[in-house]
Amino acid sequence: MPDSGADWLARSRDVLRRTALVPEAASIGRVEEVGDGIARISGLPDVKLNELLRFEGGRAGFAMTLDADAISAVLLDEGAAIEAGSRVTGTGAVVRVPVGEGLLGRVVDPLGRPLDRQDPVAAAEYRPIERPAPAIIDRDLVTEPVGTGLLVIDALFPLGRGQRELIIGDRATGKTAIAVDTMISQKHADLVCVYVAVGQRATAVERVLEAVRSAGAPERCIFVVGEASASPGLQWIAPFAGFTMAEYFRDRGGHALVVVDDLTKHAATHRELALLTHEPPGREAYPGDIFYLHARLLERAAKLSKALGGGSLTALPIAETDAGNLSAYIPTNLISITDGQIVLDSRLFAADQRPPVDVGLSVSRVGGKAQHPALRAVSGRVRLDYAQFLELETFTRFGGISDTRIKAQMARGERIRALLAQPRLAPLRLADEVALLAALADGALDGLPPEALPDLRARTARALDGVAADAVATLAAGGELDGAGRTALVDAIRSLAAEAAPGRPERPAPP
Repeated sequence: MPDSGADWLARSRDVLRRTALVPEAASIGRVEEVGDGIARISGLPDVKLNELLRFEGGRAGFAMTLDADAISAVLLDEGAAIEAGSRVTGTGAVVRVPVGEGLLGRVVDPLGRPLDRQDPVAAAEYRPIERPAPAIIDRDLVTEPVGTGLLVIDALFPLGRGQRELIIGDRATGKTAIAVDTMISQKHADLVCVYVAVGQRATAVERVLEAVRSAGAPERCIFVVGEASASPGLQWIAPFAGFTMAEYFRDRGGHALVVVDDLTKHAATHRELALLTHEPPGREAYPGDIFYLHARLLERAAKLSKALGGGSLTALPIAETDAGNLSAYIPTNLISITDGQIVLDSRLFAADQRPPVDVGLSVSRVGGKAQHPALRAVSGRVRLDYAQFLELETFTRFGGISDTRIKAQMARGERIRALLAQPRLAPLRLADEVALLAALADGALDGLPPEALPDLRARTARALDGVAADAVATLAAGGELDGAGRTALVDAIRSLAAEAAPGRPERPAPP
């Protein structure tokens, strides 16, 4: 039955009584000029630094510089629909991104918007992209290992949960490959991996996605993509957004790993935005705050104290050098900020030594404190022996070797080099690494030519599972390895070496 006129009048008067008829002020700015991802805005005198701004049509940006008469805002969306005269309003909030379990397995842009053609992300909450790093009193010692599955790193430059380890080298030397192998090796671990692409080509990002999907655990990874075709603003906020997403798991007592690929392109984007907003350039045209930019980002990686849950956030930033120049501005900044660096050498890469880690320039400032005791026990002299071999190899190119001791040292070094070489997407378990290094230390590999070691390494996991299953299970559970377990591992490798020794008939490959 339709309402009567009296009922409608009564309801209308009730609405009027409950409506606060007070003046309401709105601050509205105007776009004066726009281009290259930057908008110059007049008005909005109350806008704060890094405040989120809304443009006509729903597009967003944030205030990067505040001048006396104008605001320089970085656009987070394409600026084609923004033109001079467009209205702008402040939001009173900073840029926030979704966090939570709903991001696992997803490919998103730095604002958390899906790029994988799936439903919008189910966010547990929204957090600012800029968050303070944990205080010193809130941190704990870095003592738990992060296994990369790469023998050259786990044995010589071990990483710990809460560490910041820089991966640096020339273009196309396998920097991303090391980070991806580390993500894949967490397939059976409890680390959540966050891969952040900054300024990368779409094809490069697709290769990373395919590698993790084929060999890793993509359901426990988050991919934050600010590719080369994205707006400079999205590329700028990408590392900060990735850290915020990872901190959600760290703050709940979990463990997370963040790969930033790469900070060299992020620094170039920051320089571009800074010059467009008329900030004074400094060394190599970078603004003076570029060090603080990356320092406040990487300081967020930490191992929290037990009182705060004991969670950890490990960072693997990637940086690119030109002609191996580690003394350039951005590389020196990042080296001084991080807890060590894995340096990749283009000459080793050209010599088919993969991964091409320079053992003389690489270092982990946490080192053995975060290494599993069983691996630390068998890797003590490997780095020294390998470094001495590389020096001897340089000198012996000028003449023959007559000293028996030097010949033995060279032969051992060649086997170490062959053992440390490792193909992509083939990470080793902790038990495999311990067995191979223990066998090397005990001389079980002395009868094998170096070219036979890659095949032996590929067959190691199957052999250990067959005859040393107890030792493998002990190491997988994080337990200590006793003498009997070590002997079982070495005997398994010794049997493999005997089968592969020269002069033995070829054994058919297992089905």
